[in-house]
Amino acid sequence: MNIRRILVTGRLYAELAALLPNKRPDKEFRFVAEEELTANDFAWADAYVGFRPAGPFSLANLRWVHSLGAGVDAFLWKREWKKNVLLTRTIGSFGEQIAEYCLSYLLRDAQCHDVYAWYQEQRQWKPLAPKRLGEQRIVIYGTGEIGRRIAETLRLFGVSPIGVSRSGRDTPPFSAVCRHEEAGEALACADWVIAALPLTEETHHLFDETFFACLHNAGFINVGRGATVDETALVGALENRNVRLAVLDVFEEEPLPPHSPLWVHPNVIITPHIAALTSVDAAAHSVLDTLRRIETGEPLANAVDVSRRY
Repeated sequence: MNIRRILVTGRLYAELAALLPNKRPDKEFRFVAEEELTANDFAWADAYVGFRPAGPFSLANLRWVHSLGAGVDAFLWKREWKKNVLLTRTIGSFGEQIAEYCLSYLLRDAQCHDVYAWYQEQRQWKPLAPKRLGEQRIVIYGTGEIGRRIAETLRLFGVSPIGVSRSGRDTPPFSAVCRHEEAGEALACADWVIAALPLTEETHHLFDETFFACLHNAGFINVGRGATVDETALVGALENRNVRLAVLDVFEEEPLPPHSPLWVHPNVIITPHIAALTSVDAAAHSVLDTLRRIETGEPLANAVDVSRRY
């Protein structure tokens, strides 16, 4: 595949403009803010680099599209993809970042940080026994790269994580893996459910009223994609205590609209899609390494299976 002209956009475009041309002076680059993209830019480019389709995005002349994020649902959700256009994504430390994000909230809860903060305000001395992380039952939806990294991290604390995947195939380091249709027993006993799923037609609103009804006062963390959760069903589950605490980093609409009841619910923690961020260095390395592999014909570990949508 001959890639000569590369269009780069997204929040990192200016920083990448200082790095990429020096590394590949044989290529032509255009660095453009999303709001300034024109049809002429897409007519000019062989390749598109960004976090999402922006401006008058068109696959007509493109041969390669590279997502600067780990997820590619912005490119594929409800969009037809040309068979001869390669789609790749950035991979790197996302698994470690997301595992640390999840671990921070699991420990915060287990060590009763909120309770002790309230006791401190009240000047009350009331010892509580912390819950040991290794004694908690944690179910992880998604056994791919990120789900496995979360499971590996939790195993260091004595957790025996249960995975849920489309196939239900045994996957280390999970102690067991089942299909969503078979997860009822695990969910009924779960102290926490961590959602780390991509957005596909199968996972859209997978976490619905029926799912939440399986839980009994469990914590719920979503670090996958916002549209996998039916937010109305989640609010109902919080009200009836199927879910006692929801930690949400992703939402169906981002930024989360001011009118969303999730903002003011006392048992919801909201973060603005920051569980794993692409750094400038990671973005540059991924673009350059992928480009090199395309040119040399080396295997692409970050190629997206468009038929599976991830």
